[in-house]
Amino acid sequence: MTSVNELFRLKAGLHAPAQPSASDDLSFLDGIDNGTILPGFCDVHVHFREPGFSYKETIRSGSRAAASGAYTSVFNMPNLKRVPDSAEMLQKQLEIIMRDASIEVVPYGSITEGEKGERLSDMAAMAGNAIAFSDDGRGVQSEDMMSAAMLEAKRLGKIIVAHCDDNRLLRGGYIHDGEYARAHGHRGICSRSEWAQIERDIRLARETGCAYHVCHISTKESVELIRQAKADGVNITCETAPHYLVLDESDLKEDGAYKMNPPLRGRADRLALIEGIIDGTIDIIATDHAPHSAEEKSRGLEKSAFGIVGLETAFPILYTKLVLNNVIKLDKLLFLLSDNPRKRFNIPLNGYSVWDLDRRYTIDEARFLSKGRATPFIGERVFGQNLITVCNGKVVYKAEK
Repeated sequence: MTSVNELFRLKAGLHAPAQPSASDDLSFLDGIDNGTILPGFCDVHVHFREPGFSYKETIRSGSRAAASGAYTSVFNMPNLKRVPDSAEMLQKQLEIIMRDASIEVVPYGSITEGEKGERLSDMAAMAGNAIAFSDDGRGVQSEDMMSAAMLEAKRLGKIIVAHCDDNRLLRGGYIHDGEYARAHGHRGICSRSEWAQIERDIRLARETGCAYHVCHISTKESVELIRQAKADGVNITCETAPHYLVLDESDLKEDGAYKMNPPLRGRADRLALIEGIIDGTIDIIATDHAPHSAEEKSRGLEKSAFGIVGLETAFPILYTKLVLNNVIKLDKLLFLLSDNPRKRFNIPLNGYSVWDLDRRYTIDEARFLSKGRATPFIGERVFGQNLITVCNGKVVYKAEK
């Protein structure tokens, strides 16, 4: 493990990644005889929906869900109403964060005004408060616009964070253009719609020298393009999400809980993503926590809204499916969930959590703190229960006994 994740003896039976100060009140650990202390996770990709869509999620409910999942830092995407494309619009979100967030919530500013891809947002005015710039939910279609954004981000010392979709290739699709779509009469989203825009942006990042981060990669071609770009010295990082690592199109059901963008891809894609986290091509695992109302997710694969929740299930799913099955070590998982995102976005470690890694239980949406309930992991038997989350010295979550 790195220095951030270096385990040390805290008290009998407890281990920790970062030592609390001698003055810290650790009485909240009393009664925990066999806990493992892990670093506060950092999710670079969440949708807390506020302002504008508070019926789906709020800063308050989203940050409570994050704390439950042991996240102490999250970055909120800008596809809101209104989009944070100016200092004034960003300030509205910052005021809600200051009032309601129980953990560190840092907003993105948008790349373009209204995320419409037509004019650059006022990036300079937002640079002091925005973690980076993204039009997540939409790909920036214009090459000239993305090039201009990269040049401005480089001037400001900021990262461009890209949702990569070539709209010309989407063709009304809503699941992967693979065997399941063909067998069940669904319209598919081809892999090229993702990787073609990554290919374009890698070229632009090389030309501009901009720091570039790719959201939620899902295809084998994306992995290989990013692997080669890193070898060529491009300043690039990327993320994938838990569901792309443990599920593929063979797991699909006619249920809105299986609909997200990008979609679950083929087995070869999933295996390439796993290889990417093993060899370091993929830097970060982010949840893309994207809650919707129950009604919006009740319309089946074709008509449900894109997006699932993930903050409260990420670690147990990854620990059970990848660590306990000897795909990766726990150290590696902590790099992907804490060290790497904090290093890339310059966010200091600000907390820790205490886990019972031997506790086995069934994922139950009735216990979620998020307003969203849609996830394909309902009913999964998993190991690892978070007992306590501490952020900036304050207990922000404690499991019910």
